[in-house]
Amino acid sequence: MADFGEILTSIGEFGLFQKLLLIALCFPNCFQSFFLASLLFVESDPERHCNTDWILRADPNLTTDEQLNLTLPQEEDGTFSRCRMFVPVDWDIGDIREYGLNETTGCNNGWVYSKTLYEATIVTDFDLVCDKANLVEVIQAVMMAGIIIGSLAFGPFAESFGRKRATQIPIVMVLIFAMTTALCPNVYLYLVSQFLVGIGGGGYRVNCVILGMYSVLNMVKIFLWSLIK
Repeated sequence: MADFGEILTSIGEFGLFQKLLLIALCFPNCFQSFFLASLLFVESDPERHCNTDWILRADPNLTTDEQLNLTLPQEEDGTFSRCRMFVPVDWDIGDIREYGLNETTGCNNGWVYSKTLYEATIVTDFDLVCDKANLVEVIQAVMMAGIIIGSLAFGPFAESFGRKRATQIPIVMVLIFAMTTALCPNVYLYLVSQFLVGIGGGGYRVNCVILGMYSVLNMVKIFLWSLIK
């Protein structure tokens, strides 16, 4: 009957290949952490107000404060509405100042976003505000759903086709769809890309942990054997 030393000799030591394998498996997980943390930044909702440049046709010399005071209703706390504006009219600036505007509507001409913190976010790129604000939460939920599905799908996949393939395919998915996410022209393609990134991320994490544990356990066995010996 073979003793433990002979078994270790057959298995091999924790050599360069095992070390490189462990490092390579850990490296993509660093980027996955950035993917999840980036949601706090790319989904930021900056200060904004309706685009009311229509009034500049009546008086192009209006200051920003004058323009906002004449064209935007105020909330109860005294701030300008972020989702409503006064209906544009063809009056001259004197009549607008004298009589004021009362009828309101939605932001038909888009929004003006503050760029104090970020030049752009997905909220500003896709106008995920007011009636579309719930899509920000949908994006988060879709990515988490993708992670769950990827974790569940690539477990049985690994049993049939091996851990190597079950690790390679998800990481390729993450790399491809992380790049397409940055190039999406609308929010719906962005949702699909985030979902596929989640599937790849979930599938990779499940299998890279198992492959990594093989290397770690091998190292622990060798260390324990050296103590016993």
